[in-house]
Amino acid sequence: MSKSEKDPLVTQNLGLVHLCANRFRNRGIEYEELYSAGCMGLVKAAKSFDTERGVRFSTYAVPVILGEIKRLFRDGGTVKVSRSLKELSLKVTSAREQYIRETGREPRLGELCRLLDADEADVTQALNCAMPVLSLSPSYDNDDERRIDVPVEAHDLEIADKLALRQALASLDAQDRKLIFLRYFENKTQCETAKILGLTQVKVSRQEKKLLQKMREQLIV
Repeated sequence: MSKSEKDPLVTQNLGLVHLCANRFRNRGIEYEELYSAGCMGLVKAAKSFDTERGVRFSTYAVPVILGEIKRLFRDGGTVKVSRSLKELSLKVTSAREQYIRETGREPRLGELCRLLDADEADVTQALNCAMPVLSLSPSYDNDDERRIDVPVEAHDLEIADKLALRQALASLDAQDRKLIFLRYFENKTQCETAKILGLTQVKVSRQEKKLLQKMREQLIV
């Protein structure tokens, strides 16, 4: 995929980063730093994603995003950034401060992108890198082995499964979604579901089997 085709993958999937970063709140690293690492993972996923693999981008990206976030805990909570990103971060900070002086307000992301002639994804990362970070892990001079290693649960499959399930449910029409919701989220019997939907129990049973098969085919790539 070309660079122009990959950029929308980043800008349209920043919600994935928030979803992943929220899983690690209150574990000793500030949320802004978690989000910054997640953004780097999202960009990496977009650069290496291949549509011919037959998987959704969200399914492919989540483990990459989580991998970058988990690296924070292994590295003691410091995000490693490239020289080019550091340079862009300085430019973004300078442009932001100048814009505030001239207009009296914070610039929007799109305005910063136009001022710097930069991609939205790159400016987003640069803004995150420019944020002050507070590390809650104790530091020791020349003693890396004494850093605290925070245990982190593996949420890769859980998050990917939830995203895939959400997409499968979104493909159903309103009544079919309600049928699945009543049966599997509210634990209604087929008879109770039939009464609520104004259908027969036999109709609910047949439709349920049909919907489950349809969703199974979407979830199994």
